[in-house]
Amino acid sequence: MAKQKPHVNLIFVGHVDHGKSTTVGRLMYDAGIIDEQALRKLKEEAQKVGKAGFEFAFVMDELREERERGVTIDLSHKKFNTNKFEYTIIDAPGHKDFVKNMITGASQADAGFLVVAASEGIMAQTKEHAWLCITFGVKQLGVLVNKMDSINYDESKFNKVKEEVTKLLRSAGYRQEDIPFIPISAWKGDNVVKKSENMTWYKGPTLIEQLDMFKEPEKPTQLPLRLPIQDVYNITGIGVVPVGRVETGIMKIGDKVIVVPAREGAGVTGEVKTIEMHHEQVQQAEPGDNIGFNVRGINKKDIARGDVLGHVDNVPTVVKEFTAQIVVLNHPTVITTGYTPVFHVHTAQVACQFMEIQKKLDPATGQTREENPDFIKTGDAAIVKLKPTKPLVIEKQKEIPHMARFAIRDAGTTVAAGMCIDYVKK
Repeated sequence: MAKQKPHVNLIFVGHVDHGKSTTVGRLMYDAGIIDEQALRKLKEEAQKVGKAGFEFAFVMDELREERERGVTIDLSHKKFNTNKFEYTIIDAPGHKDFVKNMITGASQADAGFLVVAASEGIMAQTKEHAWLCITFGVKQLGVLVNKMDSINYDESKFNKVKEEVTKLLRSAGYRQEDIPFIPISAWKGDNVVKKSENMTWYKGPTLIEQLDMFKEPEKPTQLPLRLPIQDVYNITGIGVVPVGRVETGIMKIGDKVIVVPAREGAGVTGEVKTIEMHHEQVQQAEPGDNIGFNVRGINKKDIARGDVLGHVDNVPTVVKEFTAQIVVLNHPTVITTGYTPVFHVHTAQVACQFMEIQKKLDPATGQTREENPDFIKTGDAAIVKLKPTKPLVIEKQKEIPHMARFAIRDAGTTVAAGMCIDYVKK
């Protein structure tokens, strides 16, 4: 079997209408992933709904409603191979209401492109998205300065945008030494797959060449084992088979493991007997692997979705309360102490109460704006103290970031997202 290419999740972010979807559509088309016929169909459809010129965006915006509004609503995923990697492209919405989907995207992205229109430069969401990319651990970033055709491919204007965006990323805390800036026109196809004839002054890589220049994401195998349980099945002849995805660490046959909080919060222990992936028995599982497994000594009634498995010598942390850094994305009124929405942490869904709002932060820089504010609202970032209504496993961002992130939902919408920065153990 041919060795699989390393897999990279790639996200496109940026302000609404700066051309993210068009960029992805152009990339797919010029790289031959979608053909002439498919594009022609999209072109006709674009004209039909009065959106001529939006056909590339339609490649990603497959939802009907999105086509008519001309905005990306949900995350769409597309597979894409380069010489070196297999990419899954996550096209994230830049539109304010849809920033919640962008969160789910960024928290699983290994690399990203921030798309900035050359004609407009930094806009509100450009700042927010840069900060969210940092908060959610998108390690490698490239900047696409799009719509170069609208400024006549002017090098000095490109340099001005580059300077502004570099300053923004540095102030938001981006540590990546050299962030590549690529001048493109997604609409005309300059520097996406084909080198531009209109910008001979630019000597760097095209977008597709940059994709092979990103580094392979490191699997967090050196971190402690953490496997959130997604489901628990009872299979005749085998017994109890929990299913889940390894987030960090390595699980091997014969390992002594513990699942917490489980059974009244005490946890249950056992020994790994078998591990199965894609219907094949394997000796070990690594981060990113979706597996089913069988543990001697664990019964179906002992464990449930939301419990987390780890090694007995490094038990997943069950908290009594925790401190988090959050961004309020979309709340109808204001958030005050006492508010108890549902937190989605790995596979767990647990209501947590806001005990204290310790400080309000500037969402563009993360600096403190106000100590102990009475409330926080949409657009605010804050440090808060929270109390889960039942035992919950969560880890610190500094220690096991993959297990620190969460979304806060209320009445069917995502109101906030954040990460745990400290806790009090149960």
